[in-house]
Order: sequence, then structure tokens, then C-alpha cells
Amino acid sequence: MAERDIRDITIVGAGPTGLFGAFYAGMRGASCRLIDALPELGGQLTALYPEKYIYDVGGFPRILAKDLVKGLAQQALQFKADVRLAQEVVGMRRAADDGGLPLFALATPEGDYLSRTIVLAGGIGAFSPRRLPLDDYDAWLGRGMYDKVIDPKAFAGQRVLLVGGGDSAFDWAVNLQGVASSVLMIHRREGFRAHQATIDQVRRLCAEGKMELRTFWEVKAIHGDDRVAAATIRNNKTKEEERVEIDALIPLLGFVSNLGDIANWGLRLEKEEVVVNQLMETNLEGIYAAGDIVTYPGKLKLIATGFGEVAIAVNNAVHHLNPAAKLFPGHSSNMEGLFATTG
Repeated sequence: MAERDIRDITIVGAGPTGLFGAFYAGMRGASCRLIDALPELGGQLTALYPEKYIYDVGGFPRILAKDLVKGLAQQALQFKADVRLAQEVVGMRRAADDGGLPLFALATPEGDYLSRTIVLAGGIGAFSPRRLPLDDYDAWLGRGMYDKVIDPKAFAGQRVLLVGGGDSAFDWAVNLQGVASSVLMIHRREGFRAHQATIDQVRRLCAEGKMELRTFWEVKAIHGDDRVAAATIRNNKTKEEERVEIDALIPLLGFVSNLGDIANWGLRLEKEEVVVNQLMETNLEGIYAAGDIVTYPGKLKLIATGFGEVAIAVNNAVHHLNPAAKLFPGHSSNMEGLFATTG
């Protein structure tokens, strides 16, 4: 990387909000860079549920997460944004002024990236799956135990043990129907954190004998040679134990997330979320934020909300860089010439 490879806007996070932000930066004629700690574009959509349908994005009655990412990437990258994946931002410092405007230097293991403004679009921050409390947890990962489902077809004909009581566990209990040969789902308590409609759907499947759901059960041990072959599960109320023969164990217990180094920048935070105003400005001049990483009164954590927020953030970043620039870019339907040159 050239030492003075300065971009107008650097977007930290290449999920749906970050990708749409890169598109908007290009539409405003601003040079842009995307940085993400994950190895692929798409953020949580790619990392956690590429095969799941999304129903609340405007214009799509339903769309697979991976297909939404594909379309967002095609839209975003038509303006040739610089993309840096598998690079976690581990530091930020002020650099030398550039024509009267301060520069930011974002440090990664690959070096520093210089930018005139920053838009944080890091979703829930760096995240990792919650682990089963087993000493040999790491030894079984990838050998019949999986902490996320990427391709449901990988479980075709298998006896699957699902662990969890949230949306992911319930969603996959439904989506593995007709794929896995059997599905047993256990949860350590009676209450669930999933949408009621999906809970009702799982209960119907149980009533029809298509799967089994047990509450107050937990995984005590995993058995097998090279791969998972069985698990001992334990009822935490009755203390009863049972060995179940399985081919795959999928713990879906949620995620532990944190802001990483961003928490050290001096940003105003509330419960590990970045506080912004109506312009998507943080308390640090030249740094904006959008998407699930932000908070403000009335905030809704939706992809659709992130799209609107990052458009506001990018337009205000452009106006910050050039106060003479119009805040409102105009309607894209009147910019046919711009898109004809980027297709």
C-alpha cells in the first residue's frame, strides 16, 4: 500500500450497511475504502446465515441472504472502492493534515490506511459464537460439531442435535426439515428467545412427529473417534442422563460481540453502541456511524434502517469534506449518465 494512498471515506465494516455506503460514496464522487475483519463481503449475512431468507428488505418479497450480498456487492463495487478483507482495525490515530483537513490513520496488521473521514458500519462489532461448556469443545469443531450452518445440504440424511433457544436454533430446526434424517433440539430452560411464529411452527412439527424438542436438557459430553458419533445429554432438573446417537451437533447459543479497538477511540458509547446524532455524526469530528453499531432515540436494528443511516452518514461526510457540495445528491433516476459509465 502506498504511504499516501488517501481515501475520502473509509468504511469499517463490509456488511449490507457498509456495502450500501460504498455505493453511495461512489455516487457522490468520493473515493472509498472498505475494511472488514471477515474474509468475505456481507458481514453477518455471509458468516452466519447465507442460506436463510430475508423478508423485510424493500423490493424483495423474500431473498436469500447470500443473494442480497451478491447484489449489494455488485452495486457497491461498480465505483471501484478499495476492498480490504480479513483485516481487523487495531488502532486509529490522527495523521498529518491534508489541505487543511485532518487525516485519520487506521492501523491493521497489514499496515496503516489513510482517510479523510471514517464511517463505522461494523454491525455488532467483532463477534464469536458462544461455546458449549466442554473442555474438548475445540477438538470436535469441524468433526461433526458446527457452531454455524452455512449449507444445510451438508446435513443431508444426518441425525442432528440442535442446541439453543433463540432464532437461529429455531430457524434451523425448521430449515433442516426434509434435509436431515432426524432433528432433536434441546434447550437448557423452558423459555425461548425466538419469534413466536417460529416457536409455534416447531411445536407443530413436534406434534406431527417430524422432530423432537426437549427443555431443561444440556450437552454433558461428546463421544466418537474421528467424528462425533453420540452425545450425553443431561436434564438439569431431574439430573437424568441419556446417550443419543447423532451424526452432527450444532450449538447455536448466540454470539459474544465487542467493539474491539473502536472502544478505545474516545467515542461516546452506550452499552457498547456508538451514539450518533441525526446526521449520523459521532462526538469525534469526521467520524460517522450507521447500522447496528449505532444508537439514538428510537433506533431500530434493521437492514433497511442501516441503508438509510449510511446514506445520511456518507452525504454528511461528503459535505464535511467540501462544504460547497450539496447535502442532497439528487435522485439516482436523474443520474443515468453516471451509472452508464460504471456498468
